[in-house]
Amino acid sequence: MNTQPDTARRNVDDPVRLRVAIRGAVQGVGFRPFVYRLATELGLAGWVLNSAQGVFIEVDGQRATLENFLTRLSTEKPPRSFIQSFEATWLDAAGFHGFEIRHSEREGAVTALVLPDIATCPDCLAEIFDPQNRRHLYPFTNCTNCGPRYSIIEALPYDRPNTSMKNFAMCPDCLREYEDPADRRFHAQPNACSVCGPRLTLWDANGTVLGTEHDALLRAADLLRRGGILAMKGIGGFHLLADARNEDAINTLRARKHREEKPLAVMVPDLAAARALCEVSALEERLLASPEAPIVLIKRREFERAGKGKGGRVRTIDGEFNIARGVVSPSEVEDTLGLMLPYSPLHHILLSELGFPVVATSGNLSDEPICTDEHEALQRLHGIADAFLVHDRPIVRHVDDSVLRVMAGREMLLRRARGFAPLPLPLPDSTRVVIALGAHLKNSVALASGGNAFISQHIGDLETREAHEAFTRVCADLQQLFDAHAEHAVCDMHPDYLSTAHAEKHFASVTRVQHHHAHVASCMADNDLRGPVLGVAWDGTGYGPDGTIWGGEFLLVDDDGYERFASLRPFRLPGGDIAAKEPRRSALGLLYEMHGDAIFDRRDLVPLRAFDADDLPLLQRMLASGYNAPYTSSAGRLFDAVSSLLDLRQVSAFEGQAAMVLEFSTAERDVQTRGRGDAGTRGRGHGDAGTR
Repeated sequence: MNTQPDTARRNVDDPVRLRVAIRGAVQGVGFRPFVYRLATELGLAGWVLNSAQGVFIEVDGQRATLENFLTRLSTEKPPRSFIQSFEATWLDAAGFHGFEIRHSEREGAVTALVLPDIATCPDCLAEIFDPQNRRHLYPFTNCTNCGPRYSIIEALPYDRPNTSMKNFAMCPDCLREYEDPADRRFHAQPNACSVCGPRLTLWDANGTVLGTEHDALLRAADLLRRGGILAMKGIGGFHLLADARNEDAINTLRARKHREEKPLAVMVPDLAAARALCEVSALEERLLASPEAPIVLIKRREFERAGKGKGGRVRTIDGEFNIARGVVSPSEVEDTLGLMLPYSPLHHILLSELGFPVVATSGNLSDEPICTDEHEALQRLHGIADAFLVHDRPIVRHVDDSVLRVMAGREMLLRRARGFAPLPLPLPDSTRVVIALGAHLKNSVALASGGNAFISQHIGDLETREAHEAFTRVCADLQQLFDAHAEHAVCDMHPDYLSTAHAEKHFASVTRVQHHHAHVASCMADNDLRGPVLGVAWDGTGYGPDGTIWGGEFLLVDDDGYERFASLRPFRLPGGDIAAKEPRRSALGLLYEMHGDAIFDRRDLVPLRAFDADDLPLLQRMLASGYNAPYTSSAGRLFDAVSSLLDLRQVSAFEGQAAMVLEFSTAERDVQTRGRGDAGTRGRGHGDAGTR
């Protein structure tokens, strides 16, 4: 911060002018109203405005008062804001009269930060459930401290005309709030009420209107009580909702969505319900109730299970929740549950009306991006949802729910989306505009510009045309939003990835990066480390420059690149990529690496029994010749192999399932062993996994 005067002062009591340029997350968080109130309190004259670069302030006053103003800008700033740079310059007084918020400036390079969508604040929540408040049960209530941001903004600076709220003209009451510096909705860009704002409508599966406004919500709640599947348009896209207690409803949702076994997230009405279902630590409770409001993976409570197909029953303050077994997985008993709290007024009102947990999974088919437009959803989710609860506020960009897990007392972000994207990671010595296009699975992209890496929301696996189109849109959207057109692209080394093909097609300058080198480099950036470091990257698949599949790597990394210091012992994968879906193939390759052809005389081995006898000669020839049986050092495939050898999983229904089952089985066995005090006693079996 530069606080030295540019001009000599003739007298200590002479008024001077302070010019302040603030960059960071300072738009959409009530920063200008905060500056207005602070300047007015201190009797200062001048102005504040938003620009594409951040917030700019000029004020006249006595030097001591301005220094107090400068200090309080940092110490009393709005809670959801953060300041990246703070430049102060002293000038001759300009003779301002009064203090004003000026219209935003749109000129210049974009360096302002875009805030993520923020969960409903306590003040708005109190208004929603206050029968005397004019926003009673209004599902689009927000203020400067909460509400949609990234999902509605079209351009910077963050002003209403640059958002999807531009077509909703504020009524006199909302406009009065918006223009009152003493009101917490002062310049809250999505400000609205039931008179002037977005409205709910309930459609049947064919788009016929069944109800509007609060009646639409009540009818939607009744549908869920009766075991129906509801597609609901939220902040960043559609959710598919179903009664989490209803086994038939969950099985129907799984069948229609083609999500046969992957665990489903559960939205609970409140923290009391979360504690009833799971062993919620203080850190996990804080994450659930945070402004980011992510899905948090939490250990389930031990409770009585009433047999296959029945849920686990746990008592709560208000009665009983009977969570369907199919919520977690129809075929394995897993020890964690993905929980989240309501994070928008619409979710709060619906869950309050229901009083029980609901499954809240992304509104899409497997491997497709989440739906954002109600007319698109009517087509893409036809045959899945029984009804559609929609609204007329456009969603500018899709934003899924974020997913976190606490491990070793530290929160780990597993899926970065709502609440976190597109907050940047500061980059040292960054000058060029570069776009990083990610990998093929769990894709997200990042844009380096102006000393920051702006990280996109989760996009997903690039397995379908719809997913690839979403990836292409996000690549263009990041560059347009931050007015930074990439000169250079960074992509994965794998020649067949769609993200790699996109880089080669659209950018003249491209750098290909080895998959696990990128993993280690990202961990270094997350932890503000400079090389040299020894990075350990354990993964499922990554293209190795030697033509093998890497994934269990120890890399020495510095500013000039990396050296492969060590790796897990390689073994062959009969069938290549298909082995990622069939742990039995990884186990077969592992056994072959250890014992050679002799394993094919051991038909008692679990992985061999998992194959038809007629398939084994072909598999043996593949392993012996190396044809369609590449070597891998993958830790992911090693975990798969162990899961197969223990007969936990021979064929996976989704990526990573075998390793997940192995983890849960190990934890369960450890609990049983400690409970009996017998380290040699085996844990409970999981049945004939080879037939799944």
